[in-house]
Amino acid sequence: MPKQINSPRKKLTRQELRDLDLEIFFLEGLIRRDPAYIEALQMLGDDYTRRGRYTEGLEIDERLSRLRPDDAVVHYNLACSYSLTRQIELAVEALETAINLGYRDFKAMDTDPDLKNLRQNTAYKRIRAKMRGLQPKSP
Repeated sequence: MPKQINSPRKKLTRQELRDLDLEIFFLEGLIRRDPAYIEALQMLGDDYTRRGRYTEGLEIDERLSRLRPDDAVVHYNLACSYSLTRQIELAVEALETAINLGYRDFKAMDTDPDLKNLRQNTAYKRIRAKMRGLQPKSP
């Protein structure tokens, strides 16, 4: 079983965990039949993360980044997975790639619990400064 890392995410009820496990089982079956099924991979990666299975979520996000190398949201999610697994340098790279590809939901970056480990690192200040330069100026 993959190592679980403490997360700032809310605890799920027993029923929510059972439902999530069922959805994961179903999505894993879809992926076995069609390894390039993007939407199923995205849902599975999210579900693994919600379940606290961060290493498996990271594997899915890495796979998606190879399938969709120009997708800003894919790279943002990859940054989240790297942050959750405490691979901060890789999280910085992935987040910078997401920004370079056009990711602009800066409010989410500042509040997303999955990026908490990254935000605690000094490298985030550099990213934040870059983000300020990309935000439209108010009249």
